[in-house]
Amino acid sequence: MITDQEIEDKIKDFFYNNYEILRLESGHTITENSKNMALSQIICYWHKLKDIAKNVTDTEVRLTLPDQKTPKGRIYSIEGVVDIVKEKDETCMYDIKTHEPEYIRANISFYEDQINVYSYIWQKLRGNALDKTAVISTAYPKSVRDAIFNNDEDRFRKEMEKWNPLIETSLTPEKVGSTIKDFGMIVDAIEENKFAPPSKSKLEEKILGSGRVFGLQVCGNCDARFSCIAFREYASDPKRKGRIDFVKYIEMLGDDLEQEQWVNANLETFNENVVE
Repeated sequence: MITDQEIEDKIKDFFYNNYEILRLESGHTITENSKNMALSQIICYWHKLKDIAKNVTDTEVRLTLPDQKTPKGRIYSIEGVVDIVKEKDETCMYDIKTHEPEYIRANISFYEDQINVYSYIWQKLRGNALDKTAVISTAYPKSVRDAIFNNDEDRFRKEMEKWNPLIETSLTPEKVGSTIKDFGMIVDAIEENKFAPPSKSKLEEKILGSGRVFGLQVCGNCDARFSCIAFREYASDPKRKGRIDFVKYIEMLGDDLEQEQWVNANLETFNENVVE
């Protein structure tokens, strides 16, 4: 039987191999520190949920609800990917998310709506049994991340014990219809190019379960933020408490060392691609 250490070694091999493939295909790379943090997150995730991982019956099960109609008559399909665990007489469905567990718990209704559609497909359309549903958060909490960053083994063990990435959800099949209707409205908006940004006041609102405002939590991951009028107004507002110079928002690459590592690493990838 394969040991936990052998599995961990395999995970590291897969990580570095996949990273090299993505680096060569995309022509982009990340700093060594970012790469190490990403690997540590995967290893922590494995140690925390290895009992579930070892018992997964069907992984990356693709669920499809075809031929749905939007309020304006457009035909579309809903697709999702879940993991299924069957133990004894119980069947569980897990939806894996990269969001932080605190954020998921604070906004649980959003995730329940989505997994309820998946459970509907699994039960009603495929005719399979289902007893429980849950969301799994792959992102470890800030407390675990800080312990790793500070190389504090005692704190790391304590924070790992407290960390619970498994968030159970409620099965509410009566809400499936309204959720599908909401999906249809989003499809209509996308097809009609209705991409209006949120207002500056929305960007200033704190997000439940995050402690950060919309302008940092959401806009920080948006590549279009620097051409967005609302974000520019938010970031450069001199009246905003704790305002950071707008240049900081544009840089967003960490400290000087991280920026230098990032530039050098990408230059190496660029030169490799030119040679090839």
